[in-house]
Amino acid sequence: MVAMRFKIAAATIVMVAGGAAIARHEVSVSAPTSALPQTQALFSNYVAEKKIPGIVGIVGHGNGPATVLAAGHISDDPAALPADRNSLWRVYSMTKPITAMAAMMLIEDGKIRLDQPVSDFIPAFKHMTVQVSPDSLETRPATKQITIRNLLTHTAGLGYTIVTKGPLLKAYEEAGITPFTSDAKTEAQNRLRRPPTLKAFADKVATLPLIAEPGTKWSYSISLDVLGRVIEVASKQPFDTFLQRRIFTPLKMRSSYFTVPQSEAHRLATGYFITGATTRVPLDPGATSVYLKPPSFPYGGAGLVTSASDYDRFLHMLQNGGTLDGVRVMKTATVKLAMSNLLPNGVTYGGAVAATGGTTNAQGFGAGGSVVINSTPGGPAKGTYGWGGAAGTIAWVDPVNQARATIMVNYLPGDKWPLRPESTKTIYADFAAAPVRRTK
Repeated sequence: MVAMRFKIAAATIVMVAGGAAIARHEVSVSAPTSALPQTQALFSNYVAEKKIPGIVGIVGHGNGPATVLAAGHISDDPAALPADRNSLWRVYSMTKPITAMAAMMLIEDGKIRLDQPVSDFIPAFKHMTVQVSPDSLETRPATKQITIRNLLTHTAGLGYTIVTKGPLLKAYEEAGITPFTSDAKTEAQNRLRRPPTLKAFADKVATLPLIAEPGTKWSYSISLDVLGRVIEVASKQPFDTFLQRRIFTPLKMRSSYFTVPQSEAHRLATGYFITGATTRVPLDPGATSVYLKPPSFPYGGAGLVTSASDYDRFLHMLQNGGTLDGVRVMKTATVKLAMSNLLPNGVTYGGAVAATGGTTNAQGFGAGGSVVINSTPGGPAKGTYGWGGAAGTIAWVDPVNQARATIMVNYLPGDKWPLRPESTKTIYADFAAAPVRRTK
């Protein structure tokens, strides 16, 4: 895993990997005596030890029904609902794989090419500049065009206020190129400078220097937000409309929102910031959440609120090679390409650590998520694809082992607790202890 600082309330974003294949989408609700006892015990202990108020996980293995594991409640409020498969969570950067798969659909449709210049869709990107030094805004002309592949794999050379430093960080902030945040006060301040539309946002990004020549370096970035604008132009419809028509509606993802309806606020977990040992400070109470009001525009990099059930349906589609419940949303070849290592030649996604206990495990990068290059014994297999969100969430698909997992929590910083490596370890340990039905 690679950890990167999320400037919003000092949160931390951690990237993980995951991949897979199944026939029908079925879910069985798990009690503490679960078919995944070690994972259920882990979740229950996190709540009992007061590390978190609540947690939900959905795990699928083989071609049997997926299992829901849950503990605790969606907030510390005594009247809060229990955490369950339909609770709503801020998934932050787990939005990125959804945006990336939307772009892959347009590649499949012939409306985008993987190595096509972004400037074909956003002319402002035609003539980019590159920082000469991270210590100044002195620039030189870029010698390469940013491509769709670069946006998908964070190799465009774009910055991100959660990782960028020095004078370029200040330039991003002054230009309003800031992510949507659950901190209402910070969000209100950001909106004073932020461009009001996705088009204006993308055009403004193009005026800022790149941190590196396109296609030469992996650096976490605003690229999936920019990709949302590409999707708008290529599809000739608003980005959020495209997601609704091509992903959410056909997959029956009925609880995935950029703006949570007031009628569903009771399901929205409170977002917390953890200070000291286990002190939780409400950062974004569900009942008054900033997500109940429309964002500046739909953020393809970190804007979604969704349920564990909805995200599991998205993963299940990937595990099945593009279909779910008899509905095909992507070709199998497109899914395989999206979950393969798409990094440009010579570029590596370095520093990744396997989710199964801290052993370094080589990873590449696919469409919006990391990809395991070498199988881990007793853990994620080669080709496992997925990503995590700033508030501790994780989602992955393991096609070799016909497995997938979605885990929902909402606390910052996301690496306050080692939930991600611990949960992946217990899930595979539970797999090893129980037989699995496999598709012939």
